Amino acid sequence: MTPACSGHETPAAMEGPLFRPESPERTDLRTPSITGVFLSLRGVVYDPACKPIPGALLEFWQCDQHGDYDVSGFSLRGHQRTGADGGYRLETIIPRDYYGRWGRRAPHIHTQVQAPGGPILVTQLYFPDNTVAYGRDFAALNAQDALINRSCTILLNANGSSAYGGRFDFVVKRSVR
Repeated sequence: MTPACSGHETPAAMEGPLFRPESPERTDLRTPSITGVFLSLRGVVYDPACKPIPGALLEFWQCDQHGDYDVSGFSLRGHQRTGADGGYRLETIIPRDYYGRWGRRAPHIHTQVQAPGGPILVTQLYFPDNTVAYGRDFAALNAQDALINRSCTILLNANGSSAYGGRFDFVVKRSVR
């Protein structure tokens, strides 16, 4: 689970083939066709000294409740900047697992994070084994995903039977050097 800022940089992961530049700036990634399990994700972007980074750029993209990515539009895609306190909030859904180029993938959210003038961190956020959504066994899906990094697991709490609140804090470098 995501601990309080430890000063250790968030681990990088591959971007994957489905990133699309020029996503809309927004904090709610849902569009009218999205009917999955609601997720309200919040967190802070820190530097390695555990100081919040205002104005950090975050980009999110993910598949839908059926395990499909929108490759022609921007459903479940968007970017935003952190506030003065380094905080962000994202309204989306729990994504579904899917079978892709690298085998069966556990549900995850692709993310890019960049402090102003800093390098881009590309990573993926995962869900705890006890997540309940779409009748899927998240523990089994996580166990068989060769690309999963458990240190990038979102801290989740149920907000009723069809909604979750979540938290994930990022730690990124402020400069390229």
